[in-house]
Order: sequence, then C-alpha cells, then structure tokens
Amino acid sequence: MTQDLVAAGRGSSHSHTHGAAGLAVLALLCNAFIWGVSWWPFRQLQALGLHPLWATALVYAVAMLFIACWRPASIRQLLNTPVLWVLVLASGTTNAAFNWAVSIGEVVRVVLLFYLMPLWTVLLARVLLHEHLTRLAALRVALALAGAVLVLQPAGAGWTLPLPSSLPDWLGVLGGASFALNNVMLRREAHRPEEARALAMFTGGLLVAGSLGLLLGPAGGVPRPPLPAPGWVLFALALAGAFLLSNLALQYGAARLRANVTSVVMLSEVVFASGSAVLWGNEHLSPALVLGGLLIMGAALLSVAESTVPRETSGG
Repeated sequence: MTQDLVAAGRGSSHSHTHGAAGLAVLALLCNAFIWGVSWWPFRQLQALGLHPLWATALVYAVAMLFIACWRPASIRQLLNTPVLWVLVLASGTTNAAFNWAVSIGEVVRVVLLFYLMPLWTVLLARVLLHEHLTRLAALRVALALAGAVLVLQPAGAGWTLPLPSSLPDWLGVLGGASFALNNVMLRREAHRPEEARALAMFTGGLLVAGSLGLLLGPAGGVPRPPLPAPGWVLFALALAGAFLLSNLALQYGAARLRANVTSVVMLSEVVFASGSAVLWGNEHLSPALVLGGLLIMGAALLSVAESTVPRETSGG
C-alpha cells in the first residue's frame, strides 16, 4: 500500500486528477482520525511512566528507522537538501507540542487552539506559496481570532485579555502554527521524493521531542523513561505503526492539495477528538467552547469558498 502511494506521487497525470484528489482527501481523513484519538494512547503510556515527549521520540524513532531501511536513498536526499530541515523542525515541533498538550490538558480545548492553523496558513501560504490575500482570507482570520477569544476565556472569570493561560494552551497554539508551516512546506516541496519528506517528518519527531526531553529532564517535569517492559514497549510500537501510517497519509494528501484545502479537510480531527474526549475522557463542552470552536471551524471552511472563487470568476 505504501509503495503504491509513492508510485502514485511520481507518476500522476491530468486524467487522474479527480481520483488523486479523492485519495488525498481520504488520506487526510485517516491522518485526522489517528491524531484525533491519539490523546488516549499517549495518556495510557504516561500512566505507565513514559512521558509524552519520550513517547513521541520513541514512536518517531521507530518510524524513522522504517523509512531509512525501506528507502535508504532518503537518508542522502535529506542530508543533501537543506530546505527539508525546515520540515524537520516544523514536523518535530508539531508532534512534540500536540502530543504533550493532549496528554496533560483538556483535549477539546487543545485541539481547537491547535486548529487556529488556518490563521497561520493565510500568512505562511502568502510568504512561501505566494498565494494572494483576499477578502475571504481576511474574514477567515477575523473568525479564527473571534473563536480564539471565546476558547481562551477562563470559565467564570469575566472578560480578560485572551491569551493562553496554561502550558497545554501554549503548546496547542505552538503546535497549530508549526503544523501550518508543515503543511505549507509539504506543498511547496511536493516535487521532492515522498520518502525524503517522510523521513524529514519522522526525524523531526525524534530530534525535537528527544532534545526537549533531555533539556528539561526530571527538574523540568520530564522524568527519564522507565526500564523496558513488555507492557509499554509493545503499546509504544503499536502506536508507532499507527503514526507511520498517519504521517505517510498526511504527506501524501497535503502534497496534492492546496494548503488551505488541506486545513479544511483536517478539521475532521476536531470531530474525532471531541467525540472521543466526551465518550472516553468525560470532558464537558461548554457553550463558549462550542461557539468558539464553530467560529474557528467556520474560518477554515471559508477556505473552500475562497478556492472556488477564482474558478467561477475565470469562466466569465
């Protein structure tokens, strides 16, 4: 299956454009589902003594070794392509921040702050992809900011300056900004071999999470990994397999769709995360959180309207 994905990326044709777009959407939905419910296995590993940063480093080390063994040429491609190290940093920051945040914070709140991504995508797509800024893009930014104000308001504290007030909040915002950069870079570097981009993403997960774990250490609230035991090792390996599939799906889909369209499809993660958090995590959705989430999702959905405007106006 993975070989088919790589082959498809190398040999696409105009006659298969619509089919490729459909596969890209399905790939992104697969990624969104895995990420949406990933908070649960990370919390289980944390309960077994493995901090989310170390769990992330381990998961991506396994995935990195798989890609390196499966496509050895990807090592040389990554080392000889400096621009891919931007993807290393973006992907690594995304995974370290998100996995840590959902392990210690309210899942729905973290995911919504993460999905301020469309706001960052407007700016990054303009700088890196030279996409035009439009009125719809400005409206999208306004809706996202309004949603963030509602999500960030402390319950029962009245109206205050809407800034992240906790570590999970900050990690959610940081993860969303780096994920926007990750998706834009995947689109910008779509001509690079897929295995090189995949290796860059997995390498980032290992390096960023591992470096943070070493830097913070027990004094910073990141205890050393426990001694290997069948329970958590097998659990971590299974999670590594899921994330391998997830990230291959992401880099396949994001490389074939516009950055703004990618951000819209990936909004399904909010549904997966919210549903699983309510059912499995006993979380409560307050009216302000729901309204803020709808505004943030509405901001992203405007990307679809924006992408259809040029096509409609050009026909006249």
